Amino acid sequence: MPAARNICFLASDAPIAAEAQARLAARFGHYPPEEADVIVALGGDGFMLSTLHGTQEIEAPVYGMNRGTVGFLMNEYSEDGLIDRLEAAEEAVINPLHMVATQRDGTVTEALAINEVSLLRAGPQAAQLRIFVDGRMRMAELVCDGALVATPAGSTAYNYSAHGPILPIGADVLTLTAMAAFRPRRWRGALLPKDAVVRFDVINAEKRPVRADADSRSVEDVVSVEIRSEPSVAHRILFDPGHGLEERLISEQFT
Repeated sequence: MPAARNICFLASDAPIAAEAQARLAARFGHYPPEEADVIVALGGDGFMLSTLHGTQEIEAPVYGMNRGTVGFLMNEYSEDGLIDRLEAAEEAVINPLHMVATQRDGTVTEALAINEVSLLRAGPQAAQLRIFVDGRMRMAELVCDGALVATPAGSTAYNYSAHGPILPIGADVLTLTAMAAFRPRRWRGALLPKDAVVRFDVINAEKRPVRADADSRSVEDVVSVEIRSEPSVAHRILFDPGHGLEERLISEQFT
């Protein structure tokens, strides 16, 4: 990236992150996000996601340094040589998912998700979902604990825990993955074109309630959730050379 003259340091609520922010700001200066050439996020992956959401209207890329528990989207923390690292960093551009969730009372909620949009049963009984892709019904009934649609960037997160595939960052595909599918038994999901529009309808929503999550934003009692990629929003993430998102996604499959 070009010379990082103006840096904005943002930190999670963790004391170790706040302490790092104070030291870095005193050493390198600190600018508001809208005046920064680069934003340095100090925390874990959850804080990186919130930083990307909070700064999506700002042109500056985000470089994360791990001061949390999980750091797949973060670089190793070091205060030395920071300017050189920022200027040598590799950039990955990712598009989020756009969720439109309709609740039983008719309320419609829209949200963006960088990792995934998930539907999860919200009661003791399994969820019953009907799946449409580009307006065509593909599955009349999926009985499961839940299902999700993930981006390549999010394919190593919840999707991977649910035994979904890891996707290369440049792949123009999304993964649709089921959690604990009961019928069809052991159905693992599907790979879909990036421009596909996926809709889940909740069957018997009053008896079998379902919650929808777009990253960390939750919507209760949904009856229908539509998900599509949002190409108009581009998140720019910086990684140290040789440790970019593409390399991390490949390495994760061999660990």
